[in-house]
Amino acid sequence: MEQFLIRGGKPLKGEIEVRGAKNAAFPLLAATLLTDKVCLIRNLPLIEDIFRMIEVLKSLGAKISCPEPRTLRISNKKIELSKIKKEIVSVFRGSILLYGSLLARIGKISLPQPGGCLIGARPIDTHLDAFSQLGVRISQKGNLLTLQRGTKIGNSVILLNEFSVTATCNTLLFSALLAKEITIKIADEDYQVQELLKILGKMGVKIKKIGHHLITIQGKRELKGFNHTLLPDPIEAGTFIILAAATKSKVLIKNVPFEFLELFLKKLKSAGLPLKMNLQKKSLEVLPWKSLRLGKVQSLPYPGIHSDLLSPLAVLATQAQGATLIQDPLYEGRFKYLEELNRMGAQIFFADPHRIIIQGPTPLYGRKLGSIDLRGGAGLIIAALVAEGESTIDNIYQIDRGYERIEERLQRIGANIKRIKV
Repeated sequence: MEQFLIRGGKPLKGEIEVRGAKNAAFPLLAATLLTDKVCLIRNLPLIEDIFRMIEVLKSLGAKISCPEPRTLRISNKKIELSKIKKEIVSVFRGSILLYGSLLARIGKISLPQPGGCLIGARPIDTHLDAFSQLGVRISQKGNLLTLQRGTKIGNSVILLNEFSVTATCNTLLFSALLAKEITIKIADEDYQVQELLKILGKMGVKIKKIGHHLITIQGKRELKGFNHTLLPDPIEAGTFIILAAATKSKVLIKNVPFEFLELFLKKLKSAGLPLKMNLQKKSLEVLPWKSLRLGKVQSLPYPGIHSDLLSPLAVLATQAQGATLIQDPLYEGRFKYLEELNRMGAQIFFADPHRIIIQGPTPLYGRKLGSIDLRGGAGLIIAALVAEGESTIDNIYQIDRGYERIEERLQRIGANIKRIKV
């Protein structure tokens, strides 16, 4: 077992670069299954969740090579669903995006429901409802779902039950091989969806966008391959910005996707955080602050603040002035890890599963900590770097799922963090 050993209490300084967007990589990797032509994806992060997705694709018969660092060349000439590694699918949330592409390509699939982080109930009802509207027949036996494409395409207008990134992506993936115009209402438009729309356009799908949260596409029976460079990760960029702010550090962050962080950055600037943004160079410098007051923070669908940034924002709130209300309407388990912050000296009150009130500023002290989910784990790293004394973080596999060699990158800006085996 591995842990992070962290000694905090000092400001950081230097430059750190944002890697490719983890959550946007999954729909792109799934989209390679829509064609037997070669697909090339650049700027992939070297993280556990991506390795899992690659392993699943290989088990299906994908031929995958790495012509240069962080670049994959993928060919799916023949797919053998019977050989898919179901044990990975059942524990890996990103595998939900295989449903749409495999169903489109081969017409019938039987797969276990996917797992993922313990941040609350994460049913796939919205996905199944969208497939059903498209004429797909669905049956379930235990944890195994069987989906079969109907002889007729169902509705041409699909109304999603909620704003869901993955349900929007799955609907797009399935619709891409339909020679019919499909409109999706209540569509999510965050960075994952926008990246998928870009590569579907490169593959030959006609993309139309009419108004907010409405997407219309015209699929084709045969699609081309694609060559695409993955955008930088907005969540990682936001995490590094919060890390610099919480430790009152001067840090330059490179490869910042500003277009997906507008409200987040506005909130921080309004709170009193000095930021120097260079839109042309896609860089942002965080400077030490004198007074910071967050007030109220709520996650919202794009272009709102990402739910994944609430965990690190809660750490920043422990250092800000006054009371901060943080609300996540979607995940009732998002704030579980904050009990660890209270053990470090924070004053966090749980109003209900979706709302917390944090009273600051409070000093934090090093403790032995446990990471229960990916974004909570990143929050604990920030808390440990703020805290006086020494902290250890267990279950760092959760953190490795989303952040590439995080300890090495933080060491370059002066963080006292080590990976140790116990």
